[in-house]
Amino acid sequence: MSTFNVPTRDQVSENNQAIFDNLHKALGFVPNLYATYAHSDTALENYLNFANAKTSLSAKEKEVVNLAVSQVNNCIYCLSAHTAIGKMNGFSDEQILELRVGKASFDNKLDALARLAKNITENRGRINKAVLENFFNVGYTKGNLIDTISLVGDKTISNYIHSATQVPVDFPVAQTLGAVTV
Repeated sequence: MSTFNVPTRDQVSENNQAIFDNLHKALGFVPNLYATYAHSDTALENYLNFANAKTSLSAKEKEVVNLAVSQVNNCIYCLSAHTAIGKMNGFSDEQILELRVGKASFDNKLDALARLAKNITENRGRINKAVLENFFNVGYTKGNLIDTISLVGDKTISNYIHSATQVPVDFPVAQTLGAVTV
């Protein structure tokens, strides 16, 4: 049970109220985790600016990283949200489950990215040399590496906020990997 309430629009700062309005217009609702950031007068805006910043990674590649990192960090909220977003970006249910375990047999380049994201997260940035070499061998650049590490940090922040707050998941809940063979 959560010790954190999910704040409503009238319970947050004026700046966060404007962000809630924009999120509601864009998404049709304010996700509980975003609302939870609004306990701080600055964290929601800072997080959204970081999460929506320019990157060398495509939307699909970002979801590869988000799914692999959220699985390592065992964040059901982010796994649920990024399963939905992954489907919107063209991944099948089977591909999403595979990405969550840090691989992509259906695409060599995405496989290298998924393996790297998982490795960075599991080893707290101490990347296995073979995993890094494979990442570069499939065509990724040093700039892509920096953007991937930044995205791992971005997703880890959300994973930790959910872990600390346990706010309710307001997306279709992702299935557990224990029930799946990938």
